[in-house]
Amino acid sequence: MFSARDKNGQIRHLLVDTQVPKGEYFCPVCNGLVRLKKGEIMQPHFAHVSLSNCYYHFENESKEHLNLKAALFRWAKKNEKVEVEAVIPELDQVADILVADRIALEVQCSPLSKTRLWQRTKQYQQAGYQVLWLLGEKLWLKKTLTPLQKHFLYFSQNMGFHLWELDEKSSLLRLKYLIHEDLHGQAQYIEKEFAFEEGKLLDIFRLPFQKQPLASFSAKTDTNIRHYIRQQLYYQNPKWMKQQATCYQKGENLLSKSADDFYPQVRPVRADEPFCQIYQDLSAYYENFLRYYQNSQNKKSQIVYSPAFYTRNLHENMIK
Repeated sequence: MFSARDKNGQIRHLLVDTQVPKGEYFCPVCNGLVRLKKGEIMQPHFAHVSLSNCYYHFENESKEHLNLKAALFRWAKKNEKVEVEAVIPELDQVADILVADRIALEVQCSPLSKTRLWQRTKQYQQAGYQVLWLLGEKLWLKKTLTPLQKHFLYFSQNMGFHLWELDEKSSLLRLKYLIHEDLHGQAQYIEKEFAFEEGKLLDIFRLPFQKQPLASFSAKTDTNIRHYIRQQLYYQNPKWMKQQATCYQKGENLLSKSADDFYPQVRPVRADEPFCQIYQDLSAYYENFLRYYQNSQNKKSQIVYSPAFYTRNLHENMIK
């Protein structure tokens, strides 16, 4: 942590104060004793002597977390009002970075429970704050979306499902967007990278909602998808066994279907429970998406578009 109270009750910020003398310092949240640490490897910071009584800080921060918070603070303060480790008493929360009084940037470098994520997110939203979760290396999206990663997803008509990542080593903010899943459970998406301190930080975060050309990409599909599904049923994969059971109820069988029956192979993300960061109703998007590809004459390839494309396409067909 970069903020602590001195013995006079004054908050001292290591990213703001150029000179912070040695002495006794206390956590702004739990008032527990913290130590000022200065070294060559990690940024100067405060660390709890004991975390047992702190209801916000559950562990002393990693080098990655400290460095990323410092980088975001320096970036945001070039153009915006910004506060590092802003204590929000009415929420019993501490925002890693609070920008323009109402936008909380939360740097998440390690897994946390879905219950804790829901609790913190909803407290922010109900109090009128916007929260953006920015993921450290352990939580980066790789081949597949984990159940926890799905709760970090945001959604816009221009960029679909998207999430934000922070790369400490390369000093990059990364946006992964138009995130879809194929029938193998693999994630497919586009990404943009932004170098730290280049451009206005809030403008970058607003990018998914700004007017822009609609994005698209050529999806990777499996020409032998029927063989893959046959294997999954042989090994009793729960996901495919459930789909097979649904087919049986309709008097059908997955194994008798053609490759075209599994088109489109790449589809919007779905979850078994509501998305944590997304509150809008996505049912129309899912319906428009499937309708577009069901009407497609070419089922040998697939191009994936922004959600706004499918809505526009439906309206154009209705006019015709």
